[in-house]
Amino acid sequence: MKFICTHHWLLGLLASCVMPLACSTGDRSPEAEVVRGSQGLASGTPIVGVASGRCLDVKGASKTPGTALQIYQCNGGANQGFTFTAAGELRVFESTLCVEPKTGTTTTGGGTVVAIANCTGQPAQQWKLNADRSISSTASGSCLDVMNAATADRSPVHLWSCNNQNNQKWTATGNDTQPPSAPSSPTLGNLTCNSGTLSWTGSSDNVGVAFYDVFHDGQLMRSLDGNARSAALTLVPGVRWGLYVNARDAAGNVSQASSTVYVTPPQCQADTQAPTAPSNLLGSAAGTSVSLSWGAASDNIGVLAYDIYRGGVKVGSVAGTSTTAPGTTFVDSGLAANTAYSYYVVARDAQSNVSTRSNSASVTTGQACVNPICSVTQIGTDTDVPWGLVTLPDGKILFSERDTQNVVRLDPLTAQKTTVGKVPNVQGTDGEGGLMGLAISATFTSDSWLYVMHTSPTDNRIVRMKYVNGALDTSTLQVLLSGILRNKFHDGGRLRFGPDGKLYASTGDAQNGANAQNTSGLNGKVLRLNADGSVPSDNPFGNYVWSYGHRNPQGLAFDSQGRLWEQEFGNSVMDETNLITKGGNYGWPNCEGTASQAGSGCATTGYIAPKRTYGTGEGSCSGIAIVRDVLYVACERGARLYRAAISGSNLGTFQAFFVGTYGRLRTVEPSPDGNLWLSTSNLGDKDSTPNNSDEKLFKVLLGG
Repeated sequence: MKFICTHHWLLGLLASCVMPLACSTGDRSPEAEVVRGSQGLASGTPIVGVASGRCLDVKGASKTPGTALQIYQCNGGANQGFTFTAAGELRVFESTLCVEPKTGTTTTGGGTVVAIANCTGQPAQQWKLNADRSISSTASGSCLDVMNAATADRSPVHLWSCNNQNNQKWTATGNDTQPPSAPSSPTLGNLTCNSGTLSWTGSSDNVGVAFYDVFHDGQLMRSLDGNARSAALTLVPGVRWGLYVNARDAAGNVSQASSTVYVTPPQCQADTQAPTAPSNLLGSAAGTSVSLSWGAASDNIGVLAYDIYRGGVKVGSVAGTSTTAPGTTFVDSGLAANTAYSYYVVARDAQSNVSTRSNSASVTTGQACVNPICSVTQIGTDTDVPWGLVTLPDGKILFSERDTQNVVRLDPLTAQKTTVGKVPNVQGTDGEGGLMGLAISATFTSDSWLYVMHTSPTDNRIVRMKYVNGALDTSTLQVLLSGILRNKFHDGGRLRFGPDGKLYASTGDAQNGANAQNTSGLNGKVLRLNADGSVPSDNPFGNYVWSYGHRNPQGLAFDSQGRLWEQEFGNSVMDETNLITKGGNYGWPNCEGTASQAGSGCATTGYIAPKRTYGTGEGSCSGIAIVRDVLYVACERGARLYRAAISGSNLGTFQAFFVGTYGRLRTVEPSPDGNLWLSTSNLGDKDSTPNNSDEKLFKVLLGG
């Protein structure tokens, strides 16, 4: 059978087979292909410059071969309707003419003129559509470029060396909104200590799969074209990763993720030799905190971490990396006053060989707390992942169990727990989705509304229901906002009422960075809603979007001036804390923290820089809280609580507490008496299995 078939390119560039031919299907079955007629192909698709917002245009709408390309205000003309064929041609004027470089002819900017010509099928008329949204000549490898990065009408388009700038990036206005199916059957082969090959069964799509994106635990590793069915990956010896793959069509629609393949590569070199013992352990007290220091250990390969023990119980760790030695100091906070404590330290290498103990150091704390953190009291435990947390007017706590989909009431004075109800229509994502943020407004005592953000089988959404007589009344459930794209990771999920009475929500990019820059979409944003779910009249874009350019924000908090602060997961370089402004663009995916990733990167005009960045090894922070204009940041991979005073529009010196003491920290919230609630997220936080965790909830008493 022969087909007339269509394919799309990144963010909507229509790519259509315009002559009967056998469609290239890779290993897809014929049943997965869509047979289509010629309708909708006559005028092609406008190609829009990312930097200019103007359309690729044949100058003067002339059909004369040799007429050059330019950019011009989009007008729907046939000279702005392009079709990319299966042969790699870029056709225009109802697919009657082809685009090609005019060899030997240069623009005033020094690039090669790009013009229209009669179609010949020669290599000079073949183009490649790239994952970074550039269009390159197959023959030369150079990219379509708006000369001098101009943005005005009639600016010439020529061929220039590819440089990943926004004047070489293009989108389109196709109408494909259907994502591919999820890739299936991922397997890992050829495993070595630092590499492996992930293979999968391909996805199907109504138009065509353009790319596959390979992730580990929410971090992008590689992007490949739609013909790929495997990827060679660089792994880290001894580190457990969850690998999976998403499919992406040319219109930018992203599939749900494949199932996860977990792998822990062996070490590259067998090592049975333990490090030497740390030496000269010293300790001193300041109020209810103890500061420790010691001499570094040595190892035949390298010391990975130091573990600190108090009274024979491990209370913290100081970790290094494969290239950086771990530090040799530690602060133990929140201790009892006038109490003697005994410490020792051991060194540990990458293969878990542990040294003998250092010498012991005994330290007696002072009479009263003069420290930022005075004491920590465990108020509860849970076998699931506590996520959202609110304090009720009577002082009790409600928290969400992400994977059981229950809301639990906890009495912090007695540790008594009661399940008050299961939120309907919640579904996990085998990653970070499920039952997430909770919020109550200042009017809770009169209206009893509990606001919930959760993943459903089809999307992420914000709902509310009454909490009455100590239970959820699910019959009162109202869906306030639906259609927030979901995926295995990058689901955001935090809710927070502002002093303006509006509900703010953080949404992830659903593992598609392009979502973050689309102000018409709900993903990669901070959203702002009225309490009844309607759009506030003063929102900047006339919809729910308050700020954009976010990857995976999970922390929201307001300071005493009513300003909103936000905490955001980066990809593999850095996380960030932002001060949110109305209509602000925070740069993702072109900018990660302060690290440029694409286009003009962090130097792009209009991007708002973060107030603080963190290496992912010391960060991966989720929840934040502000108490007396001091910011507290709960970090997962970093296994610590950061503290920094807000000074004007900036953040003061950061202090790290509980480094490794309680493990991964997910949620931090103010308590009614001016202190903190804090919860862990140590086990089962990257799957959707209920009750496979061992988590703790604490009250943290703050000092001066």
